Amino acid sequence: MKHRGKLYAVAYRTLGSATEAEDVVQEAWLRWSRVEPATIVDAEAFLVRVTIRLAIDQLRSARVRREAYLGPWLPEPILTRADIADDVVLADSVSTALLLVLETLSPMERAVFVLHEAFGYPYAEIAHLLGRSEPAVRQLGHRARKAVATRRHRYDSDPMTRQQVTTRFLAACSDGDLTALMEILAPSVTMVSDGGGRTGAPRKPIHGSDLVARAIVVLSRQQPVGSTAVVVQLNGGPGVLVSCAGTAVLAMTLHLVEGLVQSIQVVSNPQKLTAVALGPTTSRAVSHIAVPPRP
Repeated sequence: MKHRGKLYAVAYRTLGSATEAEDVVQEAWLRWSRVEPATIVDAEAFLVRVTIRLAIDQLRSARVRREAYLGPWLPEPILTRADIADDVVLADSVSTALLLVLETLSPMERAVFVLHEAFGYPYAEIAHLLGRSEPAVRQLGHRARKAVATRRHRYDSDPMTRQQVTTRFLAACSDGDLTALMEILAPSVTMVSDGGGRTGAPRKPIHGSDLVARAIVVLSRQQPVGSTAVVVQLNGGPGVLVSCAGTAVLAMTLHLVEGLVQSIQVVSNPQKLTAVALGPTTSRAVSHIAVPPRP
């Protein structure tokens, strides 16, 4: 089980799904169990190769399912350690904002981007892992970096500011205070909700501070009786997690520009909240993603 954490980190960044990442890692270990360890020169390289190829196959099939998804599709949120927020590169590599941009890449482009940018693999090694020529992999990496640079939004990364604003956001939500919410929302704020057709989440993005603030107040009032909301570390930064009777019912991440909330992503699809349950499995989810890039 020595390399399981790294395999999960690779799979999650490639897929944007904690559930699918766990499935891929499990399959990789099953395949490892069928080989004779003495015949493998580098166990980690073997396992990463199997994992990334399985993830690419999974991503290709997932694309078809996501085209039929009801409403907006968002990455599955995961719990991360508080200290990850202090590492800008590591925090950014698991941020929902970046994972959404990676959704626009082809499966091979995404795999190359993740291995090179998040884990520091040289292109020659990636070529070996993917069974492609080095020039082809370099071209994939170039296209991926260019696409990401063009499509991604740059958000505030200061951990203290994000923590303070998220705390104020939660307090305003809890109090149903529209005025307090409006003070921390950017005029052009956008809220995207992913309920997967299983909850009453809006199936279209909501734009503008007034409409978003009112939608949030309504959302807060609709939470189950006895539910609790806390600020936790989600995908490398502070977020809001709502739970009821030990079950996560909603996870919310905020992205800031100049200290104001520019983007809000809300996941209420129960199938996407298994990795943020505040229970015995929490430590596993946290540790698996915190894998530093290769030197």
